Amino acid sequence: MTDDISVSADYSDRHADRRAKAHRAWRSAETIKGLSDRLIGLGPFGLGLDGVLSWVPGVGPLYSVGAGALLVFNAISAGASLSTVARMLAYVLADTATDAVPFAGSVVDMLFPGHLMAAKALQKDIEARHGLPDDIALERSKKKRGLFRKKGG
Repeated sequence: MTDDISVSADYSDRHADRRAKAHRAWRSAETIKGLSDRLIGLGPFGLGLDGVLSWVPGVGPLYSVGAGALLVFNAISAGASLSTVARMLAYVLADTATDAVPFAGSVVDMLFPGHLMAAKALQKDIEARHGLPDDIALERSKKKRGLFRKKGG
């Protein structure tokens, strides 16, 4: 009987560890998408380090690969599905490849939010498997409740 409890506790601990690791990856993705593609929001467009650094020879691709590699590392450590990781790689590779074209590549890089798209794919995968991080879920529920309150009462 005690063995059953021990096995159950071990499973629960492993699940909690995986969930915590996934939520750390979710937060990391949030930071990367903000830094890379949304430091300054302009309606549906944004500007971040990825777009700005694309104008600096050598530095743009280095940043793009580094941020993309961090996103993919987080996806793998969070246990994201193979299709999510593949989609993330495609977004990051497309974003990084634009840096190879002089001038026009930098313009495209500024407009194509590859890191943001990869980060959102990872976050969606994590949310489907583990739910939102508790603090984010609480924040979103507060915002949602605020939207449905009647004015003046």
